[in-house]
Amino acid sequence: MRLYDGQMHSATSTGVSEAQQIIDLEREFLVQNYARYALVLERGEGCYVYDVEGNRYLDFIAGIGVNALGHAHPRIVKVIREQAELLIHSSNLYYHRYQGALAKRLAEVSGLNRSFFANSGTEAMEGALKMVRAHANKISPEKIEVVSVDNSFHGRTLGALSITGQPKYRRDFEPLIPGIRFVPQNDIAALERAANERTAGIVIEWIQGEGGIFPISSEYGRKARELADRYDALLVFDEIQCGVGRPGTWFGYQLADPVVLPDVMVAAKPLACGLPLGVIVANEKAAAAISTGMHGSTFGGSALACRVALEFFDILEGLLPSIRRVGDYFRSRLEELARRYGFIREVRARGLMVGVDMSVPGKQMVAEAQARGLLINCTHDTVLRFLPPYIIAEKEVDEAIYILDGIFAAQPSQ
Repeated sequence: MRLYDGQMHSATSTGVSEAQQIIDLEREFLVQNYARYALVLERGEGCYVYDVEGNRYLDFIAGIGVNALGHAHPRIVKVIREQAELLIHSSNLYYHRYQGALAKRLAEVSGLNRSFFANSGTEAMEGALKMVRAHANKISPEKIEVVSVDNSFHGRTLGALSITGQPKYRRDFEPLIPGIRFVPQNDIAALERAANERTAGIVIEWIQGEGGIFPISSEYGRKARELADRYDALLVFDEIQCGVGRPGTWFGYQLADPVVLPDVMVAAKPLACGLPLGVIVANEKAAAAISTGMHGSTFGGSALACRVALEFFDILEGLLPSIRRVGDYFRSRLEELARRYGFIREVRARGLMVGVDMSVPGKQMVAEAQARGLLINCTHDTVLRFLPPYIIAEKEVDEAIYILDGIFAAQPSQ
């Protein structure tokens, strides 16, 4: 079932559709590094997006977790308009009203002390790795190792790739940064074996996102904290996909009871509701490793992005209970499907970060969902990933479940 808004666009005078012309232009002039779906989006409203032909889609990937408040949220649109008329960018040579206010808000919700603003998650991770190295260099020049987790994903730059625990992302760019030790997720004994006096940092996603929606255990997080303290290393939590409200808490590490506090936390995706903004948030010990001139960002922390992020945090505080409630409902509806379809191995979810692990490939299901008016994606070949906007309600979940049920029912018998 595909939905329409009644504004169908006809083919151009050449007989080639507008969408195809846009696709052809990109194929001619862009680096061909993206395996895009043949869908040209025009606008969005709430939980829905519309393509250039007027077709409507329920957006359950939300710009890969970026559009946390959906599309054209009235408060965000208002703030962007107001701030664009005042000051968009000033560089970090000068102060503006919003960096300090946003850093204070981040300190309040994270339990950490100081922020550095970047443009993306991978840039935030690069800065965190420099913080790790700078802190370690003050202790010993031999202290260069970083412990990371198998199946992790930390970004596309060389440093972030070096600690990404999936060889398929690293192999084309090797040799990368030396001294990285990968350990299995939730294997406490392996984590203990990997950490030593040469360890500069331990880097963990509290919930692996691209890796297939795998949470770490509280025990594993506590052991990482203990080992970082024992060896005077920095514990870094990557909250780029799994944080900033998505698990139903401000950050993923706050799911643990008691909370496991890192030395450094990096976040990005939903921070500025579609504008580029990443952040490193650190305690005083870690922040002290970076002094004047050691790190910087031309665009990081612009007046526009920071003001939008402040508005987002004000909105998000009231949404956290709904994220937990609707996330639980979504999980229960998916588990109903799992009981009916044997190829569904497991439903993994924390809040509105949801994965359906299957014994069959999911790529074609993503295409079928798009044809029926639902946008999702697939990671690790067999995990359907859902990162819907935080504003969804049960009725949008029911709509998605109806579409998924039809797709699953059409699969060959397993």
